[in-house]
Amino acid sequence: MDLSEVRRRMADGWLYACNSPELFAEQERRRDVLDAYNALPFSGSEERSALLAKLVAEMGEGCVIEPPFCANWGGANLHLGNNVYANMGLTLVDDADIFIEDDVMIGPNVTICTAAHPISPRLRAKGLQYNKPVRVRSGAWLGAGCVVLPGVTVGEGSVVGAGSVVTRDVPAGVVAAGNPCRVLRRIGEKDELVYDHDKPVEGFWRDA
Repeated sequence: MDLSEVRRRMADGWLYACNSPELFAEQERRRDVLDAYNALPFSGSEERSALLAKLVAEMGEGCVIEPPFCANWGGANLHLGNNVYANMGLTLVDDADIFIEDDVMIGPNVTICTAAHPISPRLRAKGLQYNKPVRVRSGAWLGAGCVVLPGVTVGEGSVVGAGSVVTRDVPAGVVAAGNPCRVLRRIGEKDELVYDHDKPVEGFWRDA
């Protein structure tokens, strides 16, 4: 199977051999750039931002990914909107597209996976893999240590609790948590007025 066919299958969700020398060589090149990104000093934010723009497929304004940042393909299939913030320890299995839209917050040590393997051990031994894209909609917040699995969409404005394992789509405007992740409640008007067990949001914050 030639490399162009492998790339098509990677993007379209069909089985392909992920252990080919050609793919590995490209991963090596991209991971070397990612190593350089992670090696920059904390004070090198401007240089880090410029390098991030070269690593990812596309990037809007005001995006920050704190090092260490790990990505199977060095961020090659990561699409960032505006004002995306990811805390330390973000891990991406980015063999397919990951779309992170505007104003998304990602807590420390979050993992987002697009790659999966057949259940059959015989097929896995052949190095077979398939991919499903992931999308995190605008304004969502992924809590610390959560894991988002292949093919999942997290809805606009939703909160995924720390340590959750997201196995299926999360609708817009909800708080969801657990393993497997499930909806706990809707986000409503009360959330504009109180936080952290009914502490009041002061007026100057509400009106800002």
